[in-house]
Amino acid sequence: MGWNRKILRVNLTAGTCTEEALNMEWAQQYLGSRGLATKYLVSEIDPKVDPLAPENKMIMATGPLTGTMASTGGRYTVITKGPLTGAIACSNSGGFFGAEMKFAGWDMIIFEGRSARPVYLYVENERAELRDATHLWGKSCWETEEAIKAAHQDPQIRISSIGRAGENQVLFACIVNDLHRAAGRSGVGAVMGSKNLKAVALRGTRGVAGIRDFAGFMKATTEAKKVLADNAVTGQGLPKYGTQVLMNVINEIGALPTRNHRDVQFEGAAKISAEAMHEKRDSDGKSQLVTNAACFGCTIACGRISQIDPNHFTVKNNPKYWGASGGLEYEAAWALGAANGVGDLEALQYANLLCNEHGMDPISFGATVGAAMELYEMGVLTKEKIGIDAPFGSAEALARLSEMTALGEGFGKEIGLGSKRLCAKYGHPELSMSVKGQEFPAYDSRGIQGMGLTYATSNRGACHLRSYTVASEVLGIPVKTDPLVTEGKAELVKAFQDATAVFDSAGICVFTSFAWTLADVQPQLAAACEGDWSLDKLNEVGERIWNLERMFNNAAGFTAKDDTLPPRLTSEPARSGPAKGLVNGLAKMLPEYYQVRGWSPEGVPSRQTLDRLGL
Repeated sequence: MGWNRKILRVNLTAGTCTEEALNMEWAQQYLGSRGLATKYLVSEIDPKVDPLAPENKMIMATGPLTGTMASTGGRYTVITKGPLTGAIACSNSGGFFGAEMKFAGWDMIIFEGRSARPVYLYVENERAELRDATHLWGKSCWETEEAIKAAHQDPQIRISSIGRAGENQVLFACIVNDLHRAAGRSGVGAVMGSKNLKAVALRGTRGVAGIRDFAGFMKATTEAKKVLADNAVTGQGLPKYGTQVLMNVINEIGALPTRNHRDVQFEGAAKISAEAMHEKRDSDGKSQLVTNAACFGCTIACGRISQIDPNHFTVKNNPKYWGASGGLEYEAAWALGAANGVGDLEALQYANLLCNEHGMDPISFGATVGAAMELYEMGVLTKEKIGIDAPFGSAEALARLSEMTALGEGFGKEIGLGSKRLCAKYGHPELSMSVKGQEFPAYDSRGIQGMGLTYATSNRGACHLRSYTVASEVLGIPVKTDPLVTEGKAELVKAFQDATAVFDSAGICVFTSFAWTLADVQPQLAAACEGDWSLDKLNEVGERIWNLERMFNNAAGFTAKDDTLPPRLTSEPARSGPAKGLVNGLAKMLPEYYQVRGWSPEGVPSRQTLDRLGL
């Protein structure tokens, strides 16, 4: 059937764990994971709630394909109201934690209230209990995972936890599972910390039962895996180079945001690229890149395992970071590198490890450092204020600010506010490269026009994973569109947004969409799940999820005025590359997008649209 039909509700205030039946009527309307958990969240909280108050709730959710033979079926999501943005937050993670939740018999876990003391949730199949975590408070994600496994004498327990960043309410704190995978964006880790919830530890041995048509499902997943294997991106590029394969590509087309988006090309891009990771050797001749890695059930294996030269200044006196560990993804390499003008690959890897160890989103962290470096070069911030010199290009400043922010020390506390609050505090709100308070990822929307509309309309703040028009505008997937024009981008963005909502809600990785369309996902869902899962229904489900998220944000106080971009992107032309002389044409695209969506000119879903979608 795809679902376990069970929810675990954890009341942290009362210290209780209660089983509930999954609302199957909602499951038919919202599928699972992102969509279904969002329906639960918006039905149970006030959209205007303070994200860090006990009244906010946090949901960990799987999809119907999570834990199955479907390729990449290891995903889970964390859904809450985000403290970085004040908007709906849905953060997706891979690794093995999501599959383990499914194996333990649960579709989702709803956390409500706030514990009086630090606790962690331990789940072993149907047994669930809250345990004292006072001894874990103050420990990193890595230390927490090691301690819980040792306490239960079970190395196969799967753990999601927060580090110091989540405890200290860093507004872009994330939740880390399996040491190097994370529900990374929008500050979901800060919400978890506000509830005094240190970790969730799962052990499931039940497997996944109830696939509706097992033979049909195996046939559909086998055929879908072949599509991935035969595709140049999912079968060759991502396995060999990981997401870092994009660094040189995006730089060459003039869409690599550099030095807080002042530039669109980074002269040091080649030094921090996938090719550099492959070719770089340390003083002992060892490669920086050790191997690739895969999440549960993944046939792509885009993850990286890397090591730092033990003679590099960041780790020379700290052997803790010498061994092979989670390597750089493209977004992190950009945010820690080009966004700050830093071309030192080892320093980027060090900062990335600190983000993993202590639970910070490297995108928001790196982009906030970029804003701070610009304020420093303007003279608004000084060495006395920051505690160090922090010009663009300083690997030393990047490393030190990583430490300060992770541990909540000195100026790191201000970095932990995110760029919107930091720049506003020092009188230059225009220097925050963010939408709805969430920092941009690694694509400049002057060089890729559709991404400007994607950022402006993303329900969780600036995000590439809600509508990856880069696939079409740069890679030609599924069709090639011109990245430098605005025509047709409203329709393109809507199509990507709705389809991505389905991929997320099914419990599979959005990277499969480089090769798959919904027509490849549909046979897998139809064989796994009871009910009608036609292509038309999936398109409607995706649109319903997007509109529900929008309705929540509108009720939380967001309006069309929040569907905007920083003035730098709409008034300062790109200085180089194919987009030289261009700004982003959001003013033209946004009204078209509202019309395509069936929304009013004020960005509010019309009654007709809501009725059509059953909202």
